[in-house]
Amino acid sequence: MTHPHGTPRDDDETVALPAPGTPPPRPLGAVSVEPDGPEPTPGRGRVRREPRPRAPWPVRLVRGTVKLLIFLVACWMLLVAAIHLFGRRDEARRSDAIVVLGAAQYDGRPSPVLQARLDHAIGLYRRGIAPTLIMTGGTAPGDTVSEAEVGKRYAVRHGVPAGAILTERSGMTTLESIRAVSALMKDRGDTTAVLVSDPFHMLRLKLLARRAGLRGYSSPTRTSPISRNRAEERRFLVRESIGLPLALLGAI
Repeated sequence: MTHPHGTPRDDDETVALPAPGTPPPRPLGAVSVEPDGPEPTPGRGRVRREPRPRAPWPVRLVRGTVKLLIFLVACWMLLVAAIHLFGRRDEARRSDAIVVLGAAQYDGRPSPVLQARLDHAIGLYRRGIAPTLIMTGGTAPGDTVSEAEVGKRYAVRHGVPAGAILTERSGMTTLESIRAVSALMKDRGDTTAVLVSDPFHMLRLKLLARRAGLRGYSSPTRTSPISRNRAEERRFLVRESIGLPLALLGAI
């Protein structure tokens, strides 16, 4: 500012303004702190965890064994369920033969289990499902007659012509009987069969027949004493769940 007489005043000073875009000056005494590195980007500021130490091998062995046991138990439970559910199916249809799986006989008389199978097979024959019955089952130690022969005699007494019945007397197990029946049917040019046994037995029969080259259709009896006794049925289901894998391995 100029004094009226043209002399500048002592308290007038020229103030310099910062240029546009220039950062404001730091206050006196302020300390400039530069970052050591680039600012962390979002999502990268997490603390990295150290990997967990590996458990000793005995602990890993126990864990692996427990997991394997759980897996095996689950598979076994699924197999038991499959055996039970498949035993409810009746696939009876027009076929070349009706195959009856043998069971115990007492001095020429069929046991209640065998009789239930025979009655079911005779009913299928009368319905015209197949023109031929094939009885299976060999002679157990101490017996004088085979299960197959006992089945044939029973069927003849109930009106089935003897000429319509074939017997397979060599098999002492399900696998042996199915293989023998397969050879017998192939010699006759037959390929399809209705398989008769107890419900718990049907899945094994179906699979073994397929391996033997037969087209088998399951038709379980519903009057077996095993099926009427829940405790007995469960016992046979558990036994079959063990016998089925062994039978399939033996058929390989």
